[in-house]
Amino acid sequence: MKKLHGIGTSDGVAIGRLMLYQNDKLSIEKHYIENTENELARFKAAQKQAEGALNEIYLKLLKQVGEKDSMIFQIHIMMLQDEDFTEAIQEKIVKEQVNAEFAVWETGQEFAEQFAQMDSEYMRGRKTDVIDISRRLIQCLNKSTAAGPVNSEEPFILAAEDLTPSETVKLDQSKVLAIVTRVGSRTSHSAILSRTMGIPAVAGLEDSFEKLKDGMFVIVDGTSGEVLLEPDKATQENYEKRQTESINSKNKLKQSLGNTTIMHNGRTIEVNANIGHPGDVQSALENGADGIGLFRSEFLYMGRDSLPTEDEQFEAYRQVLKKMGKKPVIVRTFDIGADKKVPYLHLPEEENPALGYRAIRICLDQTDLFRTQLRALLRASAFGNLKIMFPMIISTEEIRTAKAILEDIKSDLSAKNIAFDTAVKVGIMIETPAAAVLSSELAKECDFFSIGTNDLTQYTLAADRMNGKISKLYNQRNPAVLKMIEMAAQSAHQAGIPVGICGESAADPALTEFYLKLGIDELSVVSPSVLSLKSALQQAIQSESGKD
Repeated sequence: MKKLHGIGTSDGVAIGRLMLYQNDKLSIEKHYIENTENELARFKAAQKQAEGALNEIYLKLLKQVGEKDSMIFQIHIMMLQDEDFTEAIQEKIVKEQVNAEFAVWETGQEFAEQFAQMDSEYMRGRKTDVIDISRRLIQCLNKSTAAGPVNSEEPFILAAEDLTPSETVKLDQSKVLAIVTRVGSRTSHSAILSRTMGIPAVAGLEDSFEKLKDGMFVIVDGTSGEVLLEPDKATQENYEKRQTESINSKNKLKQSLGNTTIMHNGRTIEVNANIGHPGDVQSALENGADGIGLFRSEFLYMGRDSLPTEDEQFEAYRQVLKKMGKKPVIVRTFDIGADKKVPYLHLPEEENPALGYRAIRICLDQTDLFRTQLRALLRASAFGNLKIMFPMIISTEEIRTAKAILEDIKSDLSAKNIAFDTAVKVGIMIETPAAAVLSSELAKECDFFSIGTNDLTQYTLAADRMNGKISKLYNQRNPAVLKMIEMAAQSAHQAGIPVGICGESAADPALTEFYLKLGIDELSVVSPSVLSLKSALQQAIQSESGKD
């Protein structure tokens, strides 16, 4: 038995046979072309096609794993559109009169090498992202260059030189037991995805990678970073025992916490799930969610060619409400704009869309769209426990205007004898510093607050959450961000309304005690994180009791 040492990038143990994946054999031929205008047009068309494909992956992942990890592919879109990258490719095509495929590949290699030489580990990890983007562009230019899928009838441990994020996200989770790579780090986007997908992984084997042979029986320990080749019987039995204990522990957690109500200081803390589609409800229920803390309704508008009708929206909301029964369902009115693009609305191109025409600003400007959604929501409210939430609020005027439109629709429905919940609760997202500062005034207009820590962090710190170059600045534990959260929570409780957290930091174990001390009433996370969050809350409460 031989033991190889790498970097554990995704926890867990896997036992099985290796499959060597050859993913680095892309060969691009160089051709001289006369009509550079046609070649530039080919490149631009491929760029647009690649952007569409990346956006589809982003939307799929957003529903499955949440905003934080799916944002990888929004970063890819930004890199794809980067002016320096684009201009370098176009310059090669024109000046060297070469085919677009060759220009893309050479430029990608040059940019990847620049990232590889950087001091920051995070920036070095972007080398793989540039190669991924280059491959995608080339595949859009020439379909014959597309890599084949990783196929096997039996479960296997995948060994590769490296994996791009696109290759990682395509893996069949039911077949891939673990991932082992020659290069890579914990901060690479592929490592982040493997953790999100729950696949144990070891990276950075370097020269030891040569010892791996196709079909070899191995044990991969993603926690320690060890890979054991042809283990003896005693070692195998030891790791099999660890696997069994881990599975039993997870099952026990599911059984003990599936229907557990978390109590703290005599009050209930809801642990809810974030969803983007009616089909996500089953996972929320299976993981013991107390309700839906954030239904991102904009996904009903995305990935299609026209607006969803009122009846289409009504049916989607009704499905969710009926499946959740008496459990609360908070639907955020559409947060279109910024990184959530809806081409058929023909929204203006903006230099800084995160600060531009989006969310409630579109709703209050294009009230026909807003009224259609609100009518669908009110009609659906007759089938469950609906709460309506408005995003990106920065003033009392906005919430009052939105509520006035809602009341007008209520009157219209009543006049037509259409059933709805006349007491449906209305709240807002606290995701701008303005909303946090004005929270005491806004609380007077609301039935609840939900703090969106993703946007609140980037706006408070003036740090674009999709900009990898300043990733260290985007810190949801920053004291300034926590102060904003504290301010909003205090204002909510002084006004006698509940306050929740629906951003990524709701699942951050380092902030669990902070949220307990603030008296946060509800935490909403992606469905797979519900059980672990309930467990973390219980442990924190028990620890707190032990100190008394």
